[in-house]
Amino acid sequence: MKGLILCAGKGTRLRPLTYTNAKQLVPVANKPIIFYGLEAMRDAGIREVGIVIGDTGAEIRDAVGKGRKWGVRVTYIEQNPPLGIAHAVQVSEKFLGGEPFVLYLGDNLLRDGIVGLVEEFKTQKPNATILLASVANPQQFGVAEVKHGKIISLEEKPKKPKSSLAIVGVYIFDSNILEAVHKVKPSWRGELEITDSISVLLKKGCVINSHIITGWWKDTGKKEDLLEANRMVLETINPDVRGEVTGTSDVCGRVVIEDGAVVEDSTIRGPVIIGIGSRIVHSYIGPFTSIDENVIVENSEIENSIILRGSRISNLESRLEESLIGRDVVVERSFTRP
Repeated sequence: MKGLILCAGKGTRLRPLTYTNAKQLVPVANKPIIFYGLEAMRDAGIREVGIVIGDTGAEIRDAVGKGRKWGVRVTYIEQNPPLGIAHAVQVSEKFLGGEPFVLYLGDNLLRDGIVGLVEEFKTQKPNATILLASVANPQQFGVAEVKHGKIISLEEKPKKPKSSLAIVGVYIFDSNILEAVHKVKPSWRGELEITDSISVLLKKGCVINSHIITGWWKDTGKKEDLLEANRMVLETINPDVRGEVTGTSDVCGRVVIEDGAVVEDSTIRGPVIIGIGSRIVHSYIGPFTSIDENVIVENSEIENSIILRGSRISNLESRLEESLIGRDVVVERSFTRP
């Protein structure tokens, strides 16, 4: 079985951050989102992974390389422009070679990974298995109607949903999908929809199983979702202080301070992660905050935020909360008046 991770989307919901950065490389708990997907593939025994890339392909290539870090072999597949998930499968047809494959949206986070999903597919041998989650707002998702564990219909963002089961963005297909993706026409969004392709499979009489997840899942397409995913992952970390803690500093709770980081005369309340080479001086870092590499925070308070590498936060009069700060950003108090 092969893996296919989609990373060609433009990340419009995270602009302006994604004008200059791939959304799949935004870190959650100081780890790029796509790394969680690669770990999920590896843990499920998948060793050949295709990554579908677009405008930000060079950045993703630099971060992931050939996949050796995860014990997988990565093949990069160009999709430019990105015309939908079904189109991504079309352009990946040569790589897939008719083998069953896991299709994984690159900005997804799953607490429990995909091991159970893959094992179930191998045991039951359907034509497809779709990962579903019960949600409170199914109108905002693709929704599946399920009977006796089999999917009998799909609808994209319905006004009157037939169930509360949302399509999570992780699928397993056999080779039947390769024919189906060529039979769909562009939707009102101008994209070739994977839901339409699955409907083709249903009309053909293919067996499509549902797999309902019990752990949390997040689509990290918006700032609020990223912050929530960051909170969820930070809840699972174990304390690990390898950096330097000096002066009157107070470190409490689940806190990770990585090599080369310095905490000086500051209060850290976990769960918090502070990246390599960062420096926290005369500051307060509150729960659910991830501070990436080589960040400087001085005379400031931060809580429930993600700060990307190389940024500097200094001399703020009020607390910085629920914020996503990009790379090499300076946020500081101005001492001049208009």
